[in-house]
Amino acid sequence: MSSSAQKEKAAQFRQWHQQPPLLTLPNAWDAASARIFELAGFRAIATTSSGVAAALGYHDGQQMSREMMIEAVARIARTVECPVTADIEAGYGNSIAEVVQTIKAIIATGVVGFNIEDSSKQGQKALVDLAYQVELIVALRELAAALDVPFVINARVDIFLLAIGEPEHQFEEAVRRANAYLQAGADCVYPIGMLASDVIAKLVRAIDGPVNILGGPPMPTLPELEQMGVARVSLAGGLARSVLGHLRSVAHELLEHGTYTTMSAESLSSAEFRSLFDR
Repeated sequence: MSSSAQKEKAAQFRQWHQQPPLLTLPNAWDAASARIFELAGFRAIATTSSGVAAALGYHDGQQMSREMMIEAVARIARTVECPVTADIEAGYGNSIAEVVQTIKAIIATGVVGFNIEDSSKQGQKALVDLAYQVELIVALRELAAALDVPFVINARVDIFLLAIGEPEHQFEEAVRRANAYLQAGADCVYPIGMLASDVIAKLVRAIDGPVNILGGPPMPTLPELEQMGVARVSLAGGLARSVLGHLRSVAHELLEHGTYTTMSAESLSSAEFRSLFDR
């Protein structure tokens, strides 16, 4: 991809966070799933760290190597023409300088955005220091200027996911962190977790910028989230789990009954499969 094309995609992707309609991001785990989502008509695609890790034989949580993650993202970015944003977990680094190097490598694949988590990957259930995360986001915004690619920083807020403290504390801390990340240069914030409708609505009102919400059952529907003022919805690993669940049903039917009903349900035709990567 040329630098100008990547810059244009990045600018368009950023704009989609600022105005309706709701930006819905399906999370791909390989090139084929990315093409399915693009052909279905999604404006942009995200990757899923848990789905990519599972496809490569690893648990989620930066268990696969940095190089494996980058190569998986690169394959997806090469496969589709729409904007791609990458799930890079906590950045695969023990310092701001190391995370910046990860982002340089990710942007070199052609993607135009990424998630960055604010929880530790060192085994303990803890949020990273707020000052550190703010400094990291400032450094990443400076990197965007240096690379001349206006990539989208989607700053995750993990307090609901980790269930740290009482609900009232979780909400207040989520808002405090989200607004600090936006002020530091994040384009969107992602208070990840299965949240009640009233909590989502309160977050949207209290956060001074675009909000990304986790979609999928039992969360509110996409139209309901859009009505609340949510800017962006990610499906995380939900789509990969759904596909693997269907595959498990196919396997059980084959073994237990020797029939193909589940296998044929919603299956791509041979022609569709062969043409998946046609342009």
